[in-house]
Amino acid sequence: MSIDRIVMAFAGTMILLSLLLAQLFSSWWLLLTAFVGVNLLQAAFTGLCPLAMALKRYGAKSGAAF
Repeated sequence: MSIDRIVMAFAGTMILLSLLLAQLFSSWWLLLTAFVGVNLLQAAFTGLCPLAMALKRYGAKSGAAF
């Protein structure tokens, strides 16, 4: 699996998890959704993604975006 697919899968998982936690426990968990969204937006404009950089360091194969 390439870095791009791992990043998208991780972001989707975090968004769904935060929505579930917000529904079950507290609406404050929606801040996690906002954080993931802001991180995806800045990565689209700057090309810098902390998760992608960490995955590259650990040897994941590169994709087209990162």
